[in-house]
Amino acid sequence: MATEITSKQLLHLVIGGEMKTLDSTEFADLNAIDIVGAFPNYAAAYAAWKQKAQATVDQAQTRYFIVHLHRLLDPSA
Repeated sequence: MATEITSKQLLHLVIGGEMKTLDSTEFADLNAIDIVGAFPNYAAAYAAWKQKAQATVDQAQTRYFIVHLHRLLDPSA
């Protein structure tokens, strides 16, 4: 019988959009935020972040972020 490897789900959210200024992390328009998705681990979130970040490399004011939702959902962490 095959053993199943389970790992703890650590939710991550990938979001992005245009910043107000180049040295800011404040979004220019909250209604235009690109919510890429929620991912079960950092590796999957990083892959999605990298794809979106590379696709917008010509747009200097566009930034994408990985939000560690598991840290917000687990107050003991």
